[in-house]
Amino acid sequence: MRIIGALVGIAIVLFGYFWVALSWNYSTGERAGWIQKFSKKGWFCKTWAGEMAMVSMPGAVQEKFYFTVWDDAVADDLNKAMGKRVSLHYEEKVGLPTSCFGETRHYVTGLTAVDEIPLPPGILVPTPSKPEPTPAAPPK
Repeated sequence: MRIIGALVGIAIVLFGYFWVALSWNYSTGERAGWIQKFSKKGWFCKTWAGEMAMVSMPGAVQEKFYFTVWDDAVADDLNKAMGKRVSLHYEEKVGLPTSCFGETRHYVTGLTAVDEIPLPPGILVPTPSKPEPTPAAPPK
């Protein structure tokens, strides 16, 4: 009887720990950049994992932001936004054991597309121009 009571007590403590770890956020916020990598991975517990390049100014060294996505609807939105500048809404959770919850502490809950980058006066970003069409040779 003591063994069963001990097992029930351990199960209650574990349930309480996971409930607190999943419902409490260490921090929340947003980060903007370009999604570089996004894939579903894991041996048994498949989660979406991604990498975003954040650049504060053109020519500056980029910082990488690693994140995890649990929601498939958010993952679909991220796949559609690949190559575009986005702002990711995230929650940072601390203390989740195993990789079944993801390999990072940052869990993306939504995203917003960012249309343009505000640049300070005097900064120009070169854009590729379209090549001029060559005229067709006259028939012989």
